[in-house]
Amino acid sequence: MEFSMLPCQCDMKQFLTTLPRNLIGCFKEWNLVWHGLAILLTVALVMSGFDWRYYLATHDRTLHSWMFPAVVIGGLLPFALPLILFATGILARSARSISAGWAIGQAELFGSLISSAYKAFTGRAHPAHTIGNDISHVFRFGFLRGGVFWGWPSSHTTIAFAMAATVFTLCPKQRWLGCIAFLYAFYVGIGVSMTIHWFSDFVAGAIIGTIIGTVVGKCFGRNPARGNSSAPAA
Repeated sequence: MEFSMLPCQCDMKQFLTTLPRNLIGCFKEWNLVWHGLAILLTVALVMSGFDWRYYLATHDRTLHSWMFPAVVIGGLLPFALPLILFATGILARSARSISAGWAIGQAELFGSLISSAYKAFTGRAHPAHTIGNDISHVFRFGFLRGGVFWGWPSSHTTIAFAMAATVFTLCPKQRWLGCIAFLYAFYVGIGVSMTIHWFSDFVAGAIIGTIIGTVVGKCFGRNPARGNSSAPAA
């Protein structure tokens, strides 16, 4: 039993020790350029009126009933997936599953922190349930003028794409897993863009989340677990 916990403890140490480096890495060099692109695309989508036209085109009760589950799934799966991977890894003695659980957990943490930090300073108004005046251009710049729950970028999308990019990066020989993960991320992103967010919130979240997942996935992928057994060789 003592041996079976060693890989989990090792991965927890990697999770903790790489937190500062990976968080900084999400804003280093070309990654900072991608953040800038997310901002520029948002400006373009807002100023061109696309956000508002997209909102009007998708403001349909039937469409909402199809897409709203994305909000629920996008909120629950990030909590459940790491736990499922931990349980699977322990039961199947798979160090890779445990390591993937820690990697995805770190990517989700960064996705939540970074998107919330942006929201705290942008304070963007979220779409109303009933059509009224065009509020797609309303940003309350400052600190906590619009809270950290609603606004730009979409946390659901950021976290979903962070998860997907982590899986895609960690599994270079199993691209089908990464493709499934990105299909899930797109469903969540498109779903929230038709219900509780603007389209540009989804676009920015997808870009930022992909940056996060790629950084975390590369970090954890440098020391992949060997074999399926978590016990060391005699």
